[in-house]
Amino acid sequence: MEQIAAVLGDGARWRIVELLAERPRSVGELAELTGLRQPQASKHLQTLNRAGLVTVFPLGQRRVHALETGPLVAFGDRLRGLIETAEAHAGEHDVLARYRDAIDVETARAVDDHWADGRTFAFERMLPASAQSVWRHWVEPDLLAIWWAPPSMTVSEGLLEPFTGGRAVLEYRDAEGRYRSEGTVREATPYGRLVFDLAVSGASFRSLYELTLTSVAEGTHLALRLTLDETTVAAAPSIAGIETGWNQVLDNLADVIGADSKEAQS
Repeated sequence: MEQIAAVLGDGARWRIVELLAERPRSVGELAELTGLRQPQASKHLQTLNRAGLVTVFPLGQRRVHALETGPLVAFGDRLRGLIETAEAHAGEHDVLARYRDAIDVETARAVDDHWADGRTFAFERMLPASAQSVWRHWVEPDLLAIWWAPPSMTVSEGLLEPFTGGRAVLEYRDAEGRYRSEGTVREATPYGRLVFDLAVSGASFRSLYELTLTSVAEGTHLALRLTLDETTVAAAPSIAGIETGWNQVLDNLADVIGADSKEAQS
């Protein structure tokens, strides 16, 4: 596939393939139609032949070149696969576009330090599990590490000690580096309420998180409220990604708990 892509990347060879798709032709005819000198056309045909795209047929004194469609069909299948994959993940492209727009908006707002202090974000999810099970996914490091990471990142350290004064730590890593936040658990009522703060290293702001779990007939209603403090101008790109990022990780949590629930029922 790589050889075919490289061969077809040349404009002159692409034109020759287009002409041969109509019917077999001699090198002289191809040279005339493409505006190439005959030695140039012959060289391109040799390259196409080595890639399996062209076959030469001796016809008496003449040599006729014909297109082999098999490699093109295989190449087309690979291209269609790429297109289908891209279309299936179009939502992720949309997320990136929204994030880029959000960065522009927040950067314009960030004129002075403390520009976003007091801003709040609210998120809700209905989860098909008990409040005790949902609570465990927040306070047990192994479970927390499964869901609390946006795409392309993993949790290298995650800790919410479920008692007042406990440590709160969240560290992501990806191919570019590590991103760490640290804070303190301010309130912990098992299976019901967890309040903690995290200061983002290098992003210069602090967030207060208020998690409330309520048992309902369908399972557990999760409500998360996030309030910003100590914001600086440098925090604008990180703040721009809060809404998108938290929706992604809470979707992760819902998927994990949903999968656990189905496994428990089977």
